[in-house]
Amino acid sequence: MGAPACVGTVEDTLSELKTDKYIVFGGAGCLNKEIAHGKVMVPTEAYRDEGTSYHYAPASDYVTVKNAGIVASFMEENGIPYVKGKTWTTDAIYRETMNNFEKRKADGCISVEMECAALQAMCDFRGVNLYTFFTSGDLLDAPEWDTRRKERQEKGTQHDVGHFDIALELARYVAE
Repeated sequence: MGAPACVGTVEDTLSELKTDKYIVFGGAGCLNKEIAHGKVMVPTEAYRDEGTSYHYAPASDYVTVKNAGIVASFMEENGIPYVKGKTWTTDAIYRETMNNFEKRKADGCISVEMECAALQAMCDFRGVNLYTFFTSGDLLDAPEWDTRRKERQEKGTQHDVGHFDIALELARYVAE
């Protein structure tokens, strides 16, 4: 969806819904071949390689994903295999060059996606709690791009509808 559209959608819903919690989940590219395909990734910090977050927070390389510990505790308590780490938020998907990939991986990023930094910055600005996770999708840490899915395969991929169930249970967990 991308940072501007995602943040705009959340901003619009805030004018209609009275909530201080948002659950956001989706697929992300994997920057580390050691992370199992389909495994849940809990971002702890988001590298700001997009523009939207800079309209909500002062300039810095990273934004801290404040509720990563709560999301990790939920995964742990429910026996859901997960890994925590930094993510790289970019809006320039065709500029995920080898040089940029190497820099982000060396800095500890385990995933690449398009919304996390902007969503966290906007949620911080608006006083809203963000609870987010990704599923490990395509692999960038290979000699060639690896989709890590077979034709028409959804189970165990970033498009697995079972991740919606995880999000619903996470919503119940943070509501209690």
